[in-house]
Amino acid sequence: MNSRSSDCTVTVIGAGPYGLSAGVHLKAKGIAACVFGEPMEFWAHKMPEGMLLRSPRVASSLSDPDRAFTLEAYETASKTEPRAPVPLDTFVEYGRWFRHQLGSDLDERTVQRLDRDQSGFKLTLQDGEEIRSKAVVIAAGIGPFRKKPAVFRNLSPQQVIHCYEGREVRKFAGKRVAVIGAGQSALESAALLHEANAEVEVVARESHLRWIGMHLWLHHMGPISSLLYSPHDIGPVGISRLVAYPKVVSRIPVTLRDRIRTRAVRPAGAPWLRSRLKGVTITTGRGVSQAAAVGDEVALKLDDGSERRVDHVMLGTGYRVDISRYDFLPQDIVRDIRQFDGYPKLDSGFRSSVPGLHFIGATAARSFGPLLCFVAGTEFASRELTSNLSGLR
Repeated sequence: MNSRSSDCTVTVIGAGPYGLSAGVHLKAKGIAACVFGEPMEFWAHKMPEGMLLRSPRVASSLSDPDRAFTLEAYETASKTEPRAPVPLDTFVEYGRWFRHQLGSDLDERTVQRLDRDQSGFKLTLQDGEEIRSKAVVIAAGIGPFRKKPAVFRNLSPQQVIHCYEGREVRKFAGKRVAVIGAGQSALESAALLHEANAEVEVVARESHLRWIGMHLWLHHMGPISSLLYSPHDIGPVGISRLVAYPKVVSRIPVTLRDRIRTRAVRPAGAPWLRSRLKGVTITTGRGVSQAAAVGDEVALKLDDGSERRVDHVMLGTGYRVDISRYDFLPQDIVRDIRQFDGYPKLDSGFRSSVPGLHFIGATAARSFGPLLCFVAGTEFASRELTSNLSGLR
């Protein structure tokens, strides 16, 4: 064990959009904050190659206090041609450019374990160094939360893969692939696989595919449209405007809050995917009831009794937040965090029931609404968090 030790006032675990944005805001307030993790790691290494962002350009910038380091600022500085939708590779490089605002306050080492001690918290890094911190912000993303339905659990990792693990789409060329799901991740994965010359079938329980922004006329009514929709483009008319105010959402009773969240992020695809899915077999209103390995193939049985033989299954089944699956969080801390169904119950400032421990990003969505599942939520999260921690200078 390495005996080196150092201190930070605030430590941020995770260097994706939320961690980077929080770090920049904390630094601007003069708070000694250290951010740990490889910048944009999940986006760079787990998202499918060739992906386009579902969020509009206006909702695809990370947050800094002066709004000086936007996506547009990066494109100008790097001479990158602006595109809509935003390509994944552009977004990853933008995040890596943004991280330079943190300078030496970003450390690419991984946090292996978080413990409590007299000063607040002790973090053990991958090389054994120990960091002591008064407060910890968990911005570790959704990587551990991939949802894998039980019917597929007996298949090998070579036979079934989650779309958040399917970076190298081209390796499926010439293969038969069943894509499970009806949301953006499933439909875009299907389009990318089809374009890589795989033989693709989408299987979805939904009776029909839904598409985002189908009522385009409601978006072209001038000032009236701005009353109905927020620029973030999350959720249908009315709900879109509500979820743009997470503090308001946090005061709504949890049962109604859950209904709003579910409606805002129900499975749907961006309209620009429709033309790319021509030639892809789409089977709706059906689920997979059985999945078994037969040699190098996968035998699927659908709930109507029909059968399929494929080479691979790709799961576009989303994720289910369960903070106990963060491998750096020991069970004694997890037990002391008040939760609802794996989500931490958070108060203002993203405070959990463990003093000094905060959660931002998708883990905060049950408390503050679906905006926290998207890059657009980085501004609210960073400002709210920094305001709460400003007394720790």
